[in-house]
Amino acid sequence: QVPLVESGGGSVQAGGSLGLSCAASYRRGWTAWFRQTPGKEREGVAAIYTGMSGQFYADSVKGRFTVSQDNAKNTLYLQMTNLKPEDTAMYYCAACAWGLAYVDSRRLVPSMYNCWGQGTQVTVSS
Repeated sequence: QVPLVESGGGSVQAGGSLGLSCAASYRRGWTAWFRQTPGKEREGVAAIYTGMSGQFYADSVKGRFTVSQDNAKNTLYLQMTNLKPEDTAMYYCAACAWGLAYVDSRRLVPSMYNCWGQGTQVTVSS
C-alpha cells in the first residue's frame, strides 16, 4: 500500500475554479482522480501515467479539468475550471494500478486501483 494524502477542495460558486493535490510516497504507472456522491458509484474523472504526458478524462470533464504531475515531488494534481453544481462530490486520488498497462483502456475503472486517498470534498453552488 502507498499512502495518498489529498489536499485542496472546498466550496465554490458555479463557474469558479479549484485545485486538488495528492501527495504520494511512491508513484508508478497509472494514477487517477475519481469522485463519488452518496448513493452513486465511484466515477473516474482523470488519469495520467507516471512520467508520461498522456492524460485521459471522463467526457463530463473534458475541456474543464486538467490532470498533471510533479514526478520529483511524487504529487498528482487536478485543476478544475468552469465548475458546475454536478461536479459536487467527494474526490479521491488513486494509485497502485498494478495490473494496468499503459495502453490499457481501463484507466478510469475504480477496481483497477488498489491504493486510495481519504477523499476531499468539492462543493459547487449554483
